[in-house]
Amino acid sequence: MTAIPTSLAPLAVSSPTGRAGLADAVRSEWAKFWSVRSTGWSLAVTALAVVGICVLATSTGHDLVPDPTRRSLVGFFLGQLTIGVLGVLVMSAEYGTGSIRSTLTAMPRRPVVLGAKVVVFGAVALVASELLAFAAFFIGQALLSGSGRNHAALGDPGVLRAVVGAGLYLAVLGLLALGLATLIRHTAGAIATYAGIVLVLPIIVGALPTGLDNAISRYLPANIGLTMISTGGGHLLSAPVFSPWTGFAILAAYAVAVLAAGCFLLVRRDA
Repeated sequence: MTAIPTSLAPLAVSSPTGRAGLADAVRSEWAKFWSVRSTGWSLAVTALAVVGICVLATSTGHDLVPDPTRRSLVGFFLGQLTIGVLGVLVMSAEYGTGSIRSTLTAMPRRPVVLGAKVVVFGAVALVASELLAFAAFFIGQALLSGSGRNHAALGDPGVLRAVVGAGLYLAVLGLLALGLATLIRHTAGAIATYAGIVLVLPIIVGALPTGLDNAISRYLPANIGLTMISTGGGHLLSAPVFSPWTGFAILAAYAVAVLAAGCFLLVRRDA
C-alpha cells in the first residue's frame, strides 16, 4: 500500500531581485504617453497654432509688430494653451479613469511616478517646442523676406536667444500645467486654473492702478514669455520687465514650486 504524504513541500518561488526605479518608471510612462490619442492631437494642434498663426502674421501686409522675430513667434501665445492642456492630461487623465491606482500599485514610490512623468513630458515638450520655434522663425522670415519687408537672420543680435527662449518658455509652461494637475487632480479644474494664470490674470492686473500694474506685471508668465520671444528683451513693454533669462528663471521657479507642492500632496493623499 502506497503511503500518502500528509503535507506538500512548498513551491519555491523566486522573487525578483532589486526594485523598480526611475528608469523603469520612465519606460512605463513613455509607453502610456504615446498610447493615448490626446498626445498626438495636442501636439498636432500646437504645431498648427504656432506655425499657422506665424504664416498669418508674416504674410499680412500690416507690420503691427515691428520686431520680425517676435512676429514669427506670435503663435506661441496660442500654443501655450494647447501644450498646457497636454501637460494637464498627463496626470489628470489617470485620475479621471482611475488608472492612477494601478500606476501607484505598480510603483508605490509616488515621487518616482511624478518624476517619470516630468522626465517624459518635459523631454517631449522641449524637443517639440524647439522644433516649432525654429520652424516658425524660418518660415516667417522667408515670408517677410519674400515680400520685401523687414526680416531677421538667426545671427542677428538677440535672435537666436529669442528663438531658443520661445521653446523653453513653452516647455516650462507645460510642466507648470502638469504640476497644477497633480495638485488639483481634475482635468477641467486644472485647465481652468492654468488658463486663468496664463490668459486671464494679465487682463486683471492690467486693470489695476498703474503702480500695482507695474509692480505685478513683470512676474506674470505671459509677460515673461513676451520678453523671451522678443529681441528687444526688457525694453519692449511700457511697464518694467525682467531681462529674458531672469524672467525664465522666475518661470522655472514657478514650475518647480508647483511640482514640489503637487508631489507633497501626491504622497499624502489617497489615490
